[in-house]
This record gives sequence, structure tokens and C-alpha cells, in this order.
Amino acid sequence: MSSRTPRRRFLPSWLPIDPYILALLGTVGLAALLPASGAAATVASGASTGAVALLFLLYGARLSTREAVDGLRHWRLHGTVLACTFLVFPLLGLAARGLVPTLLTPDLYGGLLFLCLVPSTIQSSIAFTSIARGNVPAAICAGSFSSLAGIVITPLLAALLLGSGAGGFSADSVVKIVLQLLVPFLAGQLLRPWVGGFLVRHKKVLGYVDRGSILLVVYTAFSEGMNRGVWHLVTPGRLGLLLAVEAVLLAAMLALTWYGAKRLGFGRGDRIAIQFAGSKKSLAAGLPMASVLFGAHASLAVLPLMLFHQMQLMVCAVIARRRAGDPEEPKPEGEAAGRPPGPGSASGGVSGDDPGSGRGSGQGSDQGTDAEPVGGITSPVAPR
Repeated sequence: MSSRTPRRRFLPSWLPIDPYILALLGTVGLAALLPASGAAATVASGASTGAVALLFLLYGARLSTREAVDGLRHWRLHGTVLACTFLVFPLLGLAARGLVPTLLTPDLYGGLLFLCLVPSTIQSSIAFTSIARGNVPAAICAGSFSSLAGIVITPLLAALLLGSGAGGFSADSVVKIVLQLLVPFLAGQLLRPWVGGFLVRHKKVLGYVDRGSILLVVYTAFSEGMNRGVWHLVTPGRLGLLLAVEAVLLAAMLALTWYGAKRLGFGRGDRIAIQFAGSKKSLAAGLPMASVLFGAHASLAVLPLMLFHQMQLMVCAVIARRRAGDPEEPKPEGEAAGRPPGPGSASGGVSGDDPGSGRGSGQGSDQGTDAEPVGGITSPVAPR
């Protein structure tokens, strides 16, 4: 790791609950005590729809198309992350069907399966990869590709695997997805030459817009759940069992991404990037998608994702700190994400001067595309 980004200031002395998770839980509590109903529910639903469209408009405007194209040369590493995110995860989710109804209710299982279809994170994957002294440029590109692909792949997988049982998911939902997610995203890409610089300069302020939009989506979804009386289906015992199932799922993916990448011949730096990008799920991308896919049934559908998100942050923070203390392995030739060895291409080398690493790669991918806090951990490669 570069001397300009000392590792100590990115290591939390303890693992607090993510403040944003507290905000989410507070929003759920508000919806339980004061759910929107009647005319207020109509207004909240319309505002939520507009917020989702705005969210994906900003996603499109922030994501650098040039960086995505340049990153195609790392196809082997990115293909591995995409396979973990959209193939291995869904297969494990389908295998969990055998836990119904002994451990999971059908509604909670639907949420767990949806969790397995959501794209990977960007910001937290980058931060943890940097802490562990992994291949940061690869983590940036892998997270960006996963987020971009998820806009199309996640709804398609939901239609295939969840079908009409996903709380009313039907062909009409495809139209909603196109209008609320894909069209705003493409509009953001078209507007990027004019608004991209403004978004970069005001990234911190727009981050609050991202988080506020997601909180509105959560409030609307849980209000509808309260009005429909769905919460009598969930007991504390069921929640405990859900947490246990998700802990097993996370442990399985962490092991598969680490040892599987080793079997595929990746070096240490690339294995770190694959583990953190391939084992995590994006709350920022998943919540808006759930509101479109599940409609009135979104409250239970997003609960497994919210729990898994906090769990993955806490567990990956511990793993990243342990990886940071690992002895360096000899760097095999061409290790850095499938590129020929050269200046700045070594795994985990964040020089800040190489256009393919650190600061250069961060200019498109980490501009709020995955607006998730990382438990106080800040990515050293985020744009300044």
C-alpha cells in the first residue's frame, strides 16, 4: 500500500453498528408506529417511485463508460466475480428452498432468494480490498461491472426464479423496471458529459440524496406491509433462524471465493478483490429494485437483504484486518487482474499515479454508484 494512504487510519478500533443501518432500522420503526395510509400512502408511493427514478438517473450519470470499457481487459477476474454474484449465489439460494417451512417461511425465503440475485457492492468492496492490501483497481472495476450488469440480470433472474410467487411479479413489472430503472440510468449516461463534473464536485451532498431516497423506499414498503398485516407472519424465533441461515450463506461464499480463486490460479491481491467483491450484496441497489419487483410485498422481501448487509460489513471488516497482516506472497507474472506486469500493476499497488489504479480508476466507479457506508471505513481511492 502506498505511503500516502497509511493503513492505520482505515482500521476501526471496534465494530460499531453502521449508522446508516440504524437509520434504516429507525425508518422501519417509524413505519411500524406511524405507517402511511390513505392519501398519505398515495403521496408516499408516488414520492418513492420518483426517488427510485432519481437514484438510477444519478447512478447512470456517475458511472464512467470509458472506465467500464477499459476494464474489459480484466475479463477473467471480472468473469469470476460475476459468476459468484449471479450464478453461485442464486444456486445456493435455490438450495435453501429445502429449509421451507421448517426454518424459513415462504415469504422470508422469497426475500432470501432475492438477496442472492442482487449485484455486488462497490464502495465497501474497494475499502476492504484496500485495507487487506489487495488489488484495488480490480475491485473498483469488478464492483462497477456487477452493479451495471445487475440492472438487467437481477430483474431477469427474479422473473425466472421467483416468477408470479414474488408478491405479484408479472410481465407488468418488466415495464416498470424499464421505466423506473433502465430509462433513468440510460438518461444519466447521456447526461454525464454535462453533469458528471457537477456530481463529482458535490458527491458528499448527493450521497445524502441517495440515502434519503432509499430511506423513503423503505418507509413506503414497510408502511404497506403494516397496512396489510404481514408482520404477524414473522416471529423473533423466525428472525433468529433467518440470521443463522444468512450466516451460513455468507461463510460459504467467503470460503468459495477465497479458495476457489486460489484453485483458479489467481494471486493474493486478485483473490482478495474476488473475495470481497464476490461475496457481498448491495443494499443501495437491492432496495429500489425490490420496491419495483415486489410492490406491496416489498417489506418482507427486503428484510433478509438488510440483515445480510450489516452482517457482511462486520465480518468483512474483521477479515480485511487479518488479511492486512498476512505475509506478502511472491507476485506471479501477470498477476494484476490478467494484465502484463508493469509499473503500477502489482496487486494492491495503489500508487495514485498509474491511470489503471487507485485514483485513476476511482473517478468513475466510486462516484456514489453504491451509496453504502462502510462502518466508518473510508476508501482511500475515492475521488477527492
